[in-house]
Amino acid sequence: MALVENQGARIYWDEQGHGAPVLLIMGLGYTSHMWYRIRPVLAAHYRTIALDNRGVGRSDVPPGPYPIALMVSDAAAVLDAAGIETAHVFGVSMGGMIAQEFALQYSKRTRSLMLGCTAAGGPTAVRAEPEATQMLMARDKTSPEQSAEAAVPFIYDAATPRERIDEDLAIRRPWFPRREAYTAQLQGILAWEAYSRLSGIAAPTLVIHGERDRLVPPGNGKLIAERIPGAKLVMIPHASHLFLTDQTEVSHHAILQFLNEQAGSAGSDAGAEKEKVSC
Repeated sequence: MALVENQGARIYWDEQGHGAPVLLIMGLGYTSHMWYRIRPVLAAHYRTIALDNRGVGRSDVPPGPYPIALMVSDAAAVLDAAGIETAHVFGVSMGGMIAQEFALQYSKRTRSLMLGCTAAGGPTAVRAEPEATQMLMARDKTSPEQSAEAAVPFIYDAATPRERIDEDLAIRRPWFPRREAYTAQLQGILAWEAYSRLSGIAAPTLVIHGERDRLVPPGNGKLIAERIPGAKLVMIPHASHLFLTDQTEVSHHAILQFLNEQAGSAGSDAGAEKEKVSC
C-alpha cells in the first residue's frame, strides 16, 4: 500500500505492469478499483499507475471542496512518488476533467492524453437531461446502494446485461463514497472550465465516448475533440457512460490502438482524425 502526502491529504496509489507509464484517473465517487475491466489488458504492455482521488477509497477525506486543480496536483504527486517524469494520461468522467487540466498544467509530463466520457465544463458544455442532474443532486438524500441503483439507467446502455452491471456494483460496493466527499468532488466539477483553454493542449489526444451516454452527453466529446489540435474522436455505438462495461472489447481495441500509435509515431503529428468504431 503506497500513500503520498499532498496538500493536506494522503493519496493512495499503486502500480501494475511494466513498460511506458500510463496514469489512470477515475471519475466522481469511484475508486481505482473500477479500472478492473481494462487495467489487466493495459498492464500486459504498460506500467499502469492508478490512484484513489482525494475523498474516496484508501485516500484521505479532508474538508472540501476539492477543486479540479487540487486533484491534478494529487495526480502529479503520485507520479513524483512513483519516480515517473512523463506518462500517458487516461481519465474518465471527472477523471477526464482532471486529465485535461493535467495536460494544461503539466504539458511536458503528458506523453499522450485519453479522455473518456467527459466534458470541458463552462457554458458551452452539453447539459444532461434534467432527470440525470436530479439523480446526481439527490444522492445526499438516499443510501449509497439506492444512489448506485438510481444511476444505472443513466450510465449503462439499455442492452447491457444486468450481470455485467452487478459485477461493477460488486466492485464498487465496499468503497461507496462518504456523502461529504462526493459533494466535495462534485463542487470541484461544477466550478471548473477548460473549454476556452483546450487549444493549448499539445499532447496527442484520444477522445472516446459512448453514443448513448445520458450522464455526460456525447456532444461533449465532440466539442473537446474539435478544440484540441489533432485529436482523434472515437464514438462507441451501444455504449453509455460506462463504455468500458457496455462495450469492453471495442473500448480495449480503441485504447490499445491509440497507445500503440503513440509508440510507433513517436509523437508525429498526423493531423485531426475522426473515427467511428462499430461493434
